[in-house]
Amino acid sequence: MIYLIGGPPKCGKTTLAKTLSKTLGMPWVSTDTLQNVIKPYMGQNDLTTKFPVGGQRCGSNDEKYGKYSAHEIINAYTEQAKTVYRAIEMFAECEIADGNDFIIEGYHVEPELVAGLSKKFEGKIKSIFLIKLDQELFVQNIRKSTTPNDWIIARTKNEDTYGKIAAMISEYSKYFEKESEKYSCQAINMDVNFSGKLVEAIDLLCKV
Repeated sequence: MIYLIGGPPKCGKTTLAKTLSKTLGMPWVSTDTLQNVIKPYMGQNDLTTKFPVGGQRCGSNDEKYGKYSAHEIINAYTEQAKTVYRAIEMFAECEIADGNDFIIEGYHVEPELVAGLSKKFEGKIKSIFLIKLDQELFVQNIRKSTTPNDWIIARTKNEDTYGKIAAMISEYSKYFEKESEKYSCQAINMDVNFSGKLVEAIDLLCKV
């Protein structure tokens, strides 16, 4: 079985993948890793157009969220996700062919991709999408984050930027929520009772 976990950044995908890995005793991989594997095989022009998230990288979150709108940032994420679709598909195909179970997590995992893989590998794909919609609560929780090297805290000095990041995550979550409904996928709102929602997600993924 291939377990696919998708959703915007900072919604709990990696935490769920690690917890599910321990629960089921199987390996997991981030789609960031798969992305970095294919990058060296692309020309410089492709890197610019197919990996726009990197093109938006600035010296700090304050600079990035002052320069780009939430809409522009989300468009970059979704464009980059589609670039990695084929790598995720090939990885899943190889693991299925070898009879291995694997967990794949990352924002590159989108409902459209899951729908295609579920059709191609019938009975071999399970998925879940994690989202966060409450902007105010997101900012409150980020300020209390104990995550080592948290990219939001480490690269943000202006308090207003936290609100801009929260707005982007909320809008991106709405995209995943809409796409999940379109492709009949399950999405879980992680705003409240995070630990309880992790248990819920694991139960859904492990359900026969």
